[in-house]
Amino acid sequence: MQAWTLKNTINQTGFLKGFKLLVFLLALLPLERLLYFAYSDQLGANPIEFITRSTGTWTLVLFCLTLGMTPLRLITGWGGWIRVRRMLGLFVFFYACLHFLIWLWLDQDFVLASMVKDVIKRPFITMGFITFVLLIPLALTSNQWSQLKLGRRWAILHRLVYVIAGTAILHYWWDKAGKNNFSVVSIYLGVIILLLAFRLSLIKNILIRLNVIRSA
Repeated sequence: MQAWTLKNTINQTGFLKGFKLLVFLLALLPLERLLYFAYSDQLGANPIEFITRSTGTWTLVLFCLTLGMTPLRLITGWGGWIRVRRMLGLFVFFYACLHFLIWLWLDQDFVLASMVKDVIKRPFITMGFITFVLLIPLALTSNQWSQLKLGRRWAILHRLVYVIAGTAILHYWWDKAGKNNFSVVSIYLGVIILLLAFRLSLIKNILIRLNVIRSA
């Protein structure tokens, strides 16, 4: 019995390592796609807009996937989802950095005065800038050392994810407001609301009674 338990633990560890590697490689695909399009001259008539929108979209997609790890754990009972949540969160920050740097470099030419003026003048840029700034402390403290050092304050700090959810959606919403095209952003809004709802005690208790999720 003890030998079987040890073997099962080793198998689970090996599977988890393989799963984490798979998630890592999949999270790199958007970047590889962009590099391939750039190399093969397939970025379209407006390459800057294409790259900006692509990095912004994948930042939001990965943010939704990061939020989805907790509901998946509650539904399946498998803790492996939580083990890749930190990695996904760091990829969110990585693509957010690319998104920000493209705007700062190709759109603002690293001119600080121009950047400040754009942040103040355009609401969707304001929300995007706030979102990026809020992601920084989460990325910097996304490690065990910070978690141990900050203690309970770490959990309070990482509740910024709820604020980020709001500012990210507002950034996207106001960006689409100029074209009066809210269909896609409405889908993201619905997904984020659904994923955050799993964290509410009332919703969790209802879903537990309905046998949708397991007791946390």
